[in-house]
Amino acid sequence: MPYLTSASAIRSQIAEFTQRSILWIDTEVADYKSKNPRLSLIQVLDDPTDMSGDRIYILDVLDLPDIVADFIAQIMINPAIEKVFHNASYDVKFLGNKKAKNVTCTLDMAKKIPYYILPLPNYKLKTLANKLCKFLHVDKQEQTSDWGQRPLTEEQIEYAYLDCIYLAQVHSRLIELNQKNNPDPEIEDLIELAKKYQQIEEKWKIVKSEYEHLQERLKKAMQAKNLSETSDFKLISYERTTVKVALTELARLIQSKGIELDLPITLTQKMQKDLGKNLEQLSVEVEKTQTWRLTAKNQEDSDKDE
Repeated sequence: MPYLTSASAIRSQIAEFTQRSILWIDTEVADYKSKNPRLSLIQVLDDPTDMSGDRIYILDVLDLPDIVADFIAQIMINPAIEKVFHNASYDVKFLGNKKAKNVTCTLDMAKKIPYYILPLPNYKLKTLANKLCKFLHVDKQEQTSDWGQRPLTEEQIEYAYLDCIYLAQVHSRLIELNQKNNPDPEIEDLIELAKKYQQIEEKWKIVKSEYEHLQERLKKAMQAKNLSETSDFKLISYERTTVKVALTELARLIQSKGIELDLPITLTQKMQKDLGKNLEQLSVEVEKTQTWRLTAKNQEDSDKDE
C-alpha cells in the first residue's frame, strides 16, 4: 500500500500507470460540502487480484494542481486505459470532467441489472461489496472525515486503500452478472423465459395499477391541502407553452422576409395524403425503421373476442 506524497514519486507512478490497460480508481475530497472542494487523494489499483493492498497506490495530491493535471493528461483522457470508478460522475468532476475517456461506472453497471437478478436496497459500494463479494465489515465511517488535514490518520489511509479492493471485486462480479443478464439469444430457453415473463407481467400489471392510483391520490391530496412538499414528496408543476401557426402563413412569412429556415419537416400520414401526387414534386428523404412488439397470444385471442 504505497502512500506517495512527493511530487517526483507520484509523477513516476503516473508514468507506470500508462502501461496498464485498466485501472480501478477512487478519490477522497476535502471540504466536499463547501463551495470549493479540494481533491485530497487519488487511490489507484492496477491489479484486481490483489487483496492485500500491495498494488494500491495512494497519491496525495492535496493542493497540487500540476500533479492532478498530469494524472488527467496521462490517464484520464487516454482512451487506451479503462478507468473504473463507483459513482464515476462524482470523481470525474475532479479528474478531467467531460474530457475523460473510457470511463466505467460500477454504479451504472449495477443499476442496469434487473432487480430479480440483483435484489438490493440501494447501490452504494458498501452494499454491493457486502452482498456481491461477502465483505462483511465494510466500514464507511471515515468517508466523512477531514481529508484536508495532514497528516492523515492510519484509519483514513486504511479506508482509502480498502475502497479500491471493494471496487475491483464488485466490478468483477458485476461483469459476471451482466453476462448472466445478457446470454447468447441463440441458446435461450424460450419456454422457461416465457414462463418467467408471464409471471412478472401478471404481477407488474397489478403493481402498476396500484402505483398509478396512489400517485394520483397523493397529487390530489397535496393540491387540495395547498402543499408543494411533504416529508416524503415534492409536488412539482411544469408549464409548457405551445405555439401553433398555419403552415401556409409561416411559408408566406419566410418567403416575404427572406428568412433562412432550412430545416427538415416530418410529413405525417395525413399531410402525405393531402399532398397526394404533389409529393412527387418535393425532394424528400425517406427513413425506414423497424421495431418489434412482443404480444402474448392469449391477449390477441381476447382482443378478437371483444
